[in-house]
Amino acid sequence: MRKHKQKPLPLMESIEITDAAAEGVAIAKHNDMVIFVKNAVPGDIADLQVTRRKSNYREATAIKFHHLSDKRTEPICEHFGVCGGCKWQNMAYEHQLFYKQKQVSDNFKRIGKLDFSEISPILKSPETDFYRNKLEFTFSNKKWLTQEQVDSKQEFENRNALGFHIPKMFDKIIDVETCHLQGGYSNEIKNEVRKYALEKNLDFYDIKNQTGYLRNLIIRNTKKGELMVLLVFNYDDSEKHSLLLNHLKSKFPQITSLLYVINAKRNDTIFDLDVERFDGNDYIIEEMENLKFKVSAKSFFQTNSEQAYNLYKVAREFAAIKPHETVYDLYTGTGTIANFVAGNAKKVVGIEYIDQAIEDAKINSDLNKISNTVFYAGDMKDVLNDEFIIENGKPDVIITDPPRAGMHIDVVNKILDIAPERIVYVSCNPATQARDLALMNEKYNIEKIQPVDMFPHTHHVENVVLMRLR
Repeated sequence: MRKHKQKPLPLMESIEITDAAAEGVAIAKHNDMVIFVKNAVPGDIADLQVTRRKSNYREATAIKFHHLSDKRTEPICEHFGVCGGCKWQNMAYEHQLFYKQKQVSDNFKRIGKLDFSEISPILKSPETDFYRNKLEFTFSNKKWLTQEQVDSKQEFENRNALGFHIPKMFDKIIDVETCHLQGGYSNEIKNEVRKYALEKNLDFYDIKNQTGYLRNLIIRNTKKGELMVLLVFNYDDSEKHSLLLNHLKSKFPQITSLLYVINAKRNDTIFDLDVERFDGNDYIIEEMENLKFKVSAKSFFQTNSEQAYNLYKVAREFAAIKPHETVYDLYTGTGTIANFVAGNAKKVVGIEYIDQAIEDAKINSDLNKISNTVFYAGDMKDVLNDEFIIENGKPDVIITDPPRAGMHIDVVNKILDIAPERIVYVSCNPATQARDLALMNEKYNIEKIQPVDMFPHTHHVENVVLMRLR
């Protein structure tokens, strides 16, 4: 049978970029066909090389610019365009905020078909660079080569890298010299670890063959300067890791928590593994308002500490909790929101899937001498049942902060059955948030909407919604 000869992918000339979309791509239209464009900013006019052709859309890369948008700015990172971490770094921050707010509005209109009066102006992040309190770097013996390096025909004997995954390439790592996401000693520690590993001929991880010694480096810090460094090794070699960790201890006395993990699994998650303390504490303390939060190696804590405080203040304001009221905090994580609002409530009940997170939530209550919180671990759709409501009391307010996938339909239905007076829905994905709000639309009015920018230079946006029982 003769195979169909595929048509060459076309070049589209002088196309105007009109909008921004998820995953850091831009949008153009040509002959009523939507085109998702890499390497472009709304307002650009460029020649687009189509890279993928589907029945109802095209994917393309801008290869020649005839006009550069006035929304553009010069990226500060040398790795921009290869590393997938800050895809909007070439767009001025005020325009990033515009498109994030537009994303919320579009999702609520198109996906949720929701009725709402207005969306409050997005809260911008106090810092747009060095704002993260946690980064995870990956070791690899398969360093990503730039096109210039490939074209040079040079032989690269040393392909070791310490950095981030190339988007959509699980086995390729870009070797990062300076990352502008985390401040403090982050870059110095990362570079020192790489330097030491190369000098001592330590094996970098080979993800395909599951071999090599060094797997991951996780660095966390706090606003007051506490510093956690965790190294993940593929196998246990006490002499090797003692020498490396002692080197870091002497080189960086600022480290307050020096930890390691042995991970021989096929994936990088450490939640089911033991974390070993090498030096210092096995935690760091983050402070927010008059509260302290113990952050361990496995803890979830919002990665933009300054903006997390603003986010939680919005949630607390929207909840408008009275001293006699009971609050349920669904998907409570380590109880950050639960403990943050506890001072306003009679009782706060937190529910979370991960056992360790619930233990951290209890510790954080004890640390702050908060006695009106209770926490439960388990699958939300199973825990939140009639017996649970009878035991803990019907909530006057529900605060829910689910993962990106949103809430399970059984959880939505149970919330509708409980019918609290107010619901505060915090979301990191306005699309699934809009879907869930649409399911509750018959019983609840949307009163307030507040987008919050937690992640500058990315398309991600956090959104807080207040709903009131009709």
